[in-house]
Amino acid sequence: MHIVTMVVCAVAFAFDLFEMALGSALAAVFSAPPHKLPTAQLSWLLASVYVGAIVGAPLFGWLADRFGRKRLMTSLMAVLAVTSALAGASSNSTELGIWRGLSGLALGAYPALMISYLTDLLPARKRGPLIFLVVGIASLGAPAGVFLVRGLTPIAPLGLEAWRWGFCAGAAGAAAVTALLQLLPESPRWLATRGRDAEALAACLRFAPGMPSLATSETAPAAQALAPRKRAWVSVALLFFASPWSTVAFPLLAGALLVNRGFRLSDTLLYVAISNFGPALGVMLGALGVDRLERRLTLALCAMAMLAAGVGFVLADSPTVLMLCSTAFMLAAALYVPSLSVYGAELFPTRSRAAAFGGAWTFNRVGAALAPILLLPLLHTAGSMALMAVVTVSLLLSLGLLWVAPAGVAKRPIS
Repeated sequence: MHIVTMVVCAVAFAFDLFEMALGSALAAVFSAPPHKLPTAQLSWLLASVYVGAIVGAPLFGWLADRFGRKRLMTSLMAVLAVTSALAGASSNSTELGIWRGLSGLALGAYPALMISYLTDLLPARKRGPLIFLVVGIASLGAPAGVFLVRGLTPIAPLGLEAWRWGFCAGAAGAAAVTALLQLLPESPRWLATRGRDAEALAACLRFAPGMPSLATSETAPAAQALAPRKRAWVSVALLFFASPWSTVAFPLLAGALLVNRGFRLSDTLLYVAISNFGPALGVMLGALGVDRLERRLTLALCAMAMLAAGVGFVLADSPTVLMLCSTAFMLAAALYVPSLSVYGAELFPTRSRAAAFGGAWTFNRVGAALAPILLLPLLHTAGSMALMAVVTVSLLLSLGLLWVAPAGVAKRPIS
């Protein structure tokens, strides 16, 4: 049942990332003729999904702590199926932006709920590697979305633009995942905190013998050693706010940056698609060693790797070097985000985990919404060096925050 749960969560998250990656494709498509949009209009289009996420992450996190992780995850995928289909049928950029914003309600909330759900379910001694494995498999959804748009661009089946087919595929996948999520049990730990002991025991038996004792979830020594809840929440929220200025802004704007430097649209989509394999590779490799280092050290190493790769991307002229640097950046970013998510989720108790983690995750979505609005005009007016200066500052800020952040769970968590 652990394997089934991980597979279903990975497939669902793959379509979440598939939809998010369509933003990179839209950035390239609407930066070049014949669909080129004014800078301000394109910025708002790219930011709309994150604006929706600002509302969705805390709202659905709060609801998940009251009505259940699985129920809310299923509802989110149903919402995504409807809004993606309507986005594909949009008649203009304004309508597309509205539907992308509504999709953001689901896209912004699902990662936080999934991490909370898996943190509840997975055996603590294997939690880090297993969550990384789920994220690594799901990361294949991002390049799949961009490759789909690139492959269909010259064909335009049935006379429809390739980006519309991308949303149709996303809608179909989300609808299928809605049905699959119904097969999963509710979190036994969450059921226990709500006093539904009989249901919690029944759910535990579906995982036996791998499910750890419910009694260890709040009382183990590692949990007792964690920082006070308020300080932990502030630290995680600030780290989440700082991260999109590098981990989201770079992948989202890489297509626009390459078009701005004179690369053809087809070549740009190819480079973006190839670089999107970086997350899958990075997270798979990270799963082998995520529990060998303390969480904050892992995050610091990833931030420094992104700094080096970002500088190389800006200075490079060769397409090969550009792809290598872009892939390396996204590989490090792919390690950073799940590491930060696991670090944050482990700091909060089961009873309030989804709400606390979802609330902190909201700040990630705020930064992700502001990044394209502010950085795309900066790219067009001041060039790539100015854009990378912002990315650099955000990474240095993250390193400073990690220095003072509370210690997370040690190398081998026991709760």
